[in-house]
Amino acid sequence: MSDEKDARDHSIKILYQDEHYIAFDKPPGLLVVPTPKNETNTLVNIVNRHQGPQKQERLFPCHRLDRDTSGVILFAKGKRNQELMMEQFKKARVKKCYIAFVQGRLKRPAGELKSFIADQEQRKFQRHLRPKMAVTRYKVIQTGRVFSVLEVFPLTGRTNQIRIQFRDIGHPLLGERKYAFARDYELKFRRCALHALEVQFKHPIKHHPVTVVAPLCEDMKNFLAHQLN
Repeated sequence: MSDEKDARDHSIKILYQDEHYIAFDKPPGLLVVPTPKNETNTLVNIVNRHQGPQKQERLFPCHRLDRDTSGVILFAKGKRNQELMMEQFKKARVKKCYIAFVQGRLKRPAGELKSFIADQEQRKFQRHLRPKMAVTRYKVIQTGRVFSVLEVFPLTGRTNQIRIQFRDIGHPLLGERKYAFARDYELKFRRCALHALEVQFKHPIKHHPVTVVAPLCEDMKNFLAHQLN
């Protein structure tokens, strides 16, 4: 696939921009960074190819989203700005809110999940890596006959922690294929039903609060309209 076709296939919407940072509305099905397979069709490659004639510095991602996950993702303009923002993520100063569709109806309208999770990607290179505590809060905002719509607030940044923790309590995400078997559930979805709705942070350079919001992705909106009407 050519670079030109890659760009046409993914129209990347800008949600926020200043001289230091830029936030995009990531579509589902798109990798953020290349994997060892060296895919070229990644968000990093696309946005750096198509900044336009005014671009000054390369864009660097400040965090990651899974291939399936849609919504807010923040990039830095230049390596130093990336380092400053990643330090905020590391110190848990960035607030994130996701929308998740999960199988079944939860017994509690809100709660907090705590468990130890090992980073499977890092374990490929460090055999004795210890699991780390993962903490996620959630709130049920809608229910269907056999599924629930949640607002999810990860307080830590473990790899796939939302997907793993809801699987562990018997409510895997709709479309989950890595941590659950789709055949075990009545409702199907073409991807893992997770959307990064909102990111809040204190600007590392200007020191004012910033909130970036990505409207719910069309496939999830259409699913809700079909299931709840």
